Amino acid sequence: MDRHPETRLDELDLPRQNGELLFTAPWEARAFGLAVALSERGIYAWGEFSRELAAQIAAGEEQGETEGYYERWLESLEHLALEKGLVQPEELAARMAQLAAQDDHAH
Repeated sequence: MDRHPETRLDELDLPRQNGELLFTAPWEARAFGLAVALSERGIYAWGEFSRELAAQIAAGEEQGETEGYYERWLESLEHLALEKGLVQPEELAARMAQLAAQDDHAH
């Protein structure tokens, strides 16, 4: 059985600066918090998220993609949200399009 997520975070190779978690954009911190919160609520075990993240990172590296760590984190979160039925594919696609449009206009 997986331990509490907080006790497992040190097992991930999280981006850090001076020992503190490093987020370069607000969405990274939100994605991080959401992944931890969903695990704490029992939606998935932390080990399940960790394995999904490792798989996303490996797949990206294998394909030569250059996305950052938190992009892979977000892909892992999206995959598990779909797999667990938290969101439907159409809902996710619509929300992502909406957020992308907001980003395009937020100068």
